[in-house]
Amino acid sequence: MTNKKPAKTGNSASPQTNSAQKSRPQNNRAQNSRTSNNRAQTNNRAQSSHTQKSNAAASGSSLMPLLLVVIFLAGLIGAAQQHMLPYGIAGMYLTLSLLTFIAYAIDKSAAKRGKWRTKESTLHLLALMGGWPGALFAQNVLRHKSVKASFRNVFWLTVVANLAGLGYGIKTGAVDMFI
Repeated sequence: MTNKKPAKTGNSASPQTNSAQKSRPQNNRAQNSRTSNNRAQTNNRAQSSHTQKSNAAASGSSLMPLLLVVIFLAGLIGAAQQHMLPYGIAGMYLTLSLLTFIAYAIDKSAAKRGKWRTKESTLHLLALMGGWPGALFAQNVLRHKSVKASFRNVFWLTVVANLAGLGYGIKTGAVDMFI
């Protein structure tokens, strides 16, 4: 007795093929389109995920500077209430912070409209004089001047210089002139 295997032809169904595969016509173009769409969706998800991670990282990183602003201003007000610091100093920081925030908002608006911009040196001068809490708040809330590394480096130098000046003024008693 000879065992003969059935010959395989393109039209005959093999034992592994199920009935759903037999009844479903294979359309390569539709399958390629689905594959392309799946790739595009995967790429869009990856980009969206990257954007969400960037936004999450940005919001996570923006939480710390905002917390710094709140703690610093609350500390100034608390020190003034405890008569450790003149109210004028706290008022100066609050006023300059508000003015600096407004300057950033105006500059952001001008940038969007393609109009005349505020000089970076003006924004740095405002931060150096005591408006850095407002500048930091504006950078994080308005998302303005928050990416350019050279600007941010100079900005942080103005923050350090301002705080050093405040510390020196407190230590030497020079801030008492504002009483």
